[in-house]
Order: sequence, then structure tokens, then C-alpha cells
Amino acid sequence: MLFNCGNDPVPKPKAYLSLEYPEAKYKREKTVLPFTFDKNELAQKVTTKTLRNTNDSYAIDIEYPKLKGTIYLTYKPVKNSKENLVSYLRDAQNFTQEHTLKADEIFGDLYENPEKRVYGMFYEVGGNAASQSQFYVTDSINHFLTGSLYFYAKPNYDSILPAANYLRNDIKRIMESVEWKD
Repeated sequence: MLFNCGNDPVPKPKAYLSLEYPEAKYKREKTVLPFTFDKNELAQKVTTKTLRNTNDSYAIDIEYPKLKGTIYLTYKPVKNSKENLVSYLRDAQNFTQEHTLKADEIFGDLYENPEKRVYGMFYEVGGNAASQSQFYVTDSINHFLTGSLYFYAKPNYDSILPAANYLRNDIKRIMESVEWKD
């Protein structure tokens, strides 16, 4: 005969992926670009290229191979045109809204640093969207910088959430540390 020791079965709690990343250590990224910013030392490669048909617009890729993700930055000069700035703002906001098809939610946080002349928005995209974080910053006169986070895998929010949270802090640090060169 089989006897039960009186232990009732207990359902197990839902499991979450537990990944630990090193504490972020930031270093000033000095480039030939019209701005500087702080970069996490975990990012192993920064690639800068001039955008096609321009001499003053740049694409910057900040690669995190261990996290299988990249923060993509795009810099464009405003060229003292209000219409130019409005067009850049509209494009950045529309780019974020394109993710509403797959996103469960989109949160926006306003960022302002009048002392450094940096103003912008940070967007966090929840759900299985292609990009979990996006932002833009500008000085409203000469400079406009956008950025987005992408992973090298099919979006699965539960699986990439730890890495997305870690890199969200890096993106916010980029926004907070931007200094325009004038």
C-alpha cells in the first residue's frame, strides 16, 4: 500500500527569467560628432557612419553582443528651420506610434534639461513590439538626435524583458548626458 505523508500538492509560482547583468559603468564617448554622450562599458562596439547624401547627418550603432541588442542613434542638424524641426519631431513620434500594432502599451516620459539645452521624450513600448525603447532629444535650434533599441531575435517580451530593462537605463543615461558641441 502507498501512504501519503500528509503533504498536499501546492501549485508552483510562475517563473520569470532571472538574468543578472554587471553594474553599469559609464564613460564619456568622445567622437567627431556634433555631440558627446556617456556610454556603458558593456557596449563593445560603437560604429559611426555618415548618412547617404549628407555631410552632417550620422547613424551611430551601439552594440551589446552579450545582450544581443543594439541601440541605434540617428543625428540630424536642424539647420535653423522651424519646419525642419517640426518634421523631425513628427517623424520620431510617428515611428513610435507604428509599434502600436504589436505593443500592449506605450509610455512616454518628457525629458528637459534647460542648462544643457536638451529637451525630448523617452518612449517605453510594452509587449512583443520590434523595439522596446525609443527616444529623441533636441536643443530646438541646431541639433536633433533619435534613438531606438532592437534585439537580434524575434520579439518575445517575456524573454527580452531583463535585457530591455537594463538597456533602458543606458538609453536614459544617453539622453541625460548628451552635450551639444557648438
